Amino acid sequence: MALAEHLLILPILLPLFAGALMLLFDERRHVLKAGINIVSTLLLLILSVALLRLADTPDAEGAAMKVYLLGDWAAPFGIVLVLDRLSALMVALSSVLASAALVFSLARWHKAGPHFHTLFQFLLMGLNGAFLTGDLFNLFVFFEVLLAASYGLMLHGSGSFRVRAGLHYIAINLAASLLFLIGVSLIYGVTGTLNMADLAVRIPGVAPEDRALLEAGAAILGVAFLVKAGMWPLCFWLPTAYMAASAPAAALFAVLSKVGFYVLLRLSLLLFGSEAGRLTGFGGGVLLVGGMVTIAFGAFGVLASQSLGRLAGYSLLVSSGTLLAAVGLGDTAIVSGAMFYLLSSTLTISALFLLIELVERAQEPGANLLTVTMEAYGDDIEPEDEEEEEVGVVMPGALALLSVCFGLIALLLAGLPPLSGFIGKFALVNAVFNPEGLGAGAKALGAMAWVYAALLILSGLAALTAMMRTGIRTFWAPLEVIIPRVLVVEIAPIILLIGLCVVLTAEAGTVMRYTDAMARSLHDKQSYIGSVLPGSVAPSAAEGAP
Repeated sequence: MALAEHLLILPILLPLFAGALMLLFDERRHVLKAGINIVSTLLLLILSVALLRLADTPDAEGAAMKVYLLGDWAAPFGIVLVLDRLSALMVALSSVLASAALVFSLARWHKAGPHFHTLFQFLLMGLNGAFLTGDLFNLFVFFEVLLAASYGLMLHGSGSFRVRAGLHYIAINLAASLLFLIGVSLIYGVTGTLNMADLAVRIPGVAPEDRALLEAGAAILGVAFLVKAGMWPLCFWLPTAYMAASAPAAALFAVLSKVGFYVLLRLSLLLFGSEAGRLTGFGGGVLLVGGMVTIAFGAFGVLASQSLGRLAGYSLLVSSGTLLAAVGLGDTAIVSGAMFYLLSSTLTISALFLLIELVERAQEPGANLLTVTMEAYGDDIEPEDEEEEEVGVVMPGALALLSVCFGLIALLLAGLPPLSGFIGKFALVNAVFNPEGLGAGAKALGAMAWVYAALLILSGLAALTAMMRTGIRTFWAPLEVIIPRVLVVEIAPIILLIGLCVVLTAEAGTVMRYTDAMARSLHDKQSYIGSVLPGSVAPSAAEGAP
């Protein structure tokens, strides 16, 4: 094994050791713990960039996928980590969001409760492990690690509203974990393995009398991840929970919903792709229809939201619905466009969660409710001696900077040109009407293509309307002008995330070439199987059919 391939395990070991190290120090040593967290997160960010380059560099045999065998035990018996373009991109995205959230938290949030830095690192460990693991059992382990850490971060800062929403969050995710365990158990009972590559080999040959049990296990497992991804009607908990979380926690949680999308994309193409026999395209129709309903539900929620926190939560549902529908379609070009959209939307929503705290400092408590009441009932009482209003108001520097960031985020959420939000939606719409080669779940293209494209456009219109309404209330015509106190460590992460969206716009060609290669490799089932299980061959659909 080449020395570079040992990098695969470092995204798991680095946060594990950093989190364990911080447990040895007294909780009052905030500066020391913050320093350890910063060093570990920055090293993880550098490492994730190296893994991106490694995943995009083919070896002597032309394969870009890298496999790490823990203890040098061969798959499917040993624990295996798999690095490809998809997992490398998700690790890098998590590292970027973690860096921004950590810097923002240094203003005050990291002192608001115990073990913030430790939980932060354990959450990164769980995320990276979930993205890199090659078997369902260890996926469950890492899934539980990230959920346990997220419980603590969800409750970080206390407060009755946060505790109430956090308890709902914990109960829902514990139920999802139970479904995960039941689904995995059923799949193992039928196939005798949990290694993803080995499952791809064995599923086409499952006996007809066991197929119903396998489908039941896969469906239950899918529901567990749909809860995390936030598909309607399983998404009722998400807007309130993310609204209640502290700003840095919510910014990092923006990638948690993408764990569900990642697993569904990986398993749907690997286990139920074009060579899965009678199980080809299993669940694709549910993901397509459910994703589109989620887009519509999220768009209505965005329009109905009277607070920025709830608006951001529903925007996350729109993003999740867009991605889930893309998985249901399964076309190579659609998957490529969906990955570009994922990058842009996740960075944007994370920046919005951070910006919300700063914007709310410029508002009186209850200002949104009072403004809505005035809009509904009017304000007809005008004093006769009212002075003529001045034309133009000089905006203080902090408020002006916040308004610029708010406007850019509004453009990104709405998908308006020229920023990356527009490019991501354009890539999806173009792929829907110009498919490169339909995946297993893309049989419904036709009328569904028009519905999906229309929902993408209308959801952008809803986001633009809601953001304009909120922007006018906050920056253009507030009831009372309050100059917020904004620190550099608070505004810098927001500018960084928005700046990355600008970089995505400028380097859209390079990023799309990467996502195109990623989508093709995801549809190449044999490449994954051959890398994890050398010598194994995926059975054809004809061989797998009884």
